[in-house]
Amino acid sequence: MDKQHMTDALQLSIDGRKEQLHTLSRDIWSHPELAFNETYAHDRLVRFFTQEEQAWTVQSHYKLPTAFRASWGPVGGGHGDPVMNVAFLCEYDALPRIGHACGHNLIAEVGAAAAVGLKAALENQRELPVPVKITVLGTPAEEDGGGKVDLINAGYHGKASHAAAYPWEGVNALDAAVLAYNNISALRQQLKPEWRLHGIIKDGGVKPNIIPAYSELHFYLRTPLFKDLCDLKAKAEACFKAAAVATGCQVEITYPSHACHEIVPNATLENLYESNGKALGIQFPEHPVKVSASTDFGNVSVLVPGIHSFFYIGTKALNHTEEYTKAAGAEEAQLYTLRTAKALAMTAVDVVCCPDLLRQVREDFSQAKLKQEK
Repeated sequence: MDKQHMTDALQLSIDGRKEQLHTLSRDIWSHPELAFNETYAHDRLVRFFTQEEQAWTVQSHYKLPTAFRASWGPVGGGHGDPVMNVAFLCEYDALPRIGHACGHNLIAEVGAAAAVGLKAALENQRELPVPVKITVLGTPAEEDGGGKVDLINAGYHGKASHAAAYPWEGVNALDAAVLAYNNISALRQQLKPEWRLHGIIKDGGVKPNIIPAYSELHFYLRTPLFKDLCDLKAKAEACFKAAAVATGCQVEITYPSHACHEIVPNATLENLYESNGKALGIQFPEHPVKVSASTDFGNVSVLVPGIHSFFYIGTKALNHTEEYTKAAGAEEAQLYTLRTAKALAMTAVDVVCCPDLLRQVREDFSQAKLKQEK
């Protein structure tokens, strides 16, 4: 088993497919689709792995209409040994109006590139310490609805009436929505600095001369620690209920089926990734910036050891902006995207080749979970 040969093989494999990978990314970027509606991206990624040397076992519509699974292996190890499953996750949903402003087309490309690179590193190795299987999962709806955030859908119900002729007969649901919004705004100054609570009034009536019988608000609640989320939810609910009482409306508060967990860190994987990234020319900040956004990858990290890497794509634009959308589809992003894929695949090679590292990854996972449960 020659680790340097494996590393060289994965880099050559990714470099040899750079045009194919860029086309994959660009195609997804050119067809932005919202959460749970990513039919084009799903089909495009399924086609990529189906045509990839016919070596992958591909399951389209895997458990969800726009999810998929592609798998290869296992290879290496001894007979009866437990299989080490290395998974790469592809995201590919876009945002309303501004498309791929979070670069999910590039995240899909990274997952695909890292998977084919790791396969190239492993396919001629028969003396691996453990049997290894590669799995690629297409995960839809990262932006909205897939457990990414705690989304409050608060619907306020009043009673319609003509606003000029007999307003006393009406119960104004828009007033309730505005009061709730203002209550939340007042609450923010009492929240912990790291907590986030923000939203919009989505439905506020039909015509100015009809007292709105229904209004709807969508709010996001975020806390760095999952255990703090219940406290924030209770405070937010009090704001909504108080607005309903003040206006004589009824309030319904609904949550998504899955709240989003904070990411469980894994120091060993993070250090390996940073070391591999630096060897490829990736620059890492001395003091990483804390990110207030949330991701449904946190729910994955609670179950298995994992790493959630951020990467520069050649722009100073902030994500969720039109400028970032443009950058995500640009040629300039490819150097950084494929370099990230190589670093991830190289990190997997490190762990595959060294049982001690694998044990350390598992130990980090156990310790981090214990720390977060305290």
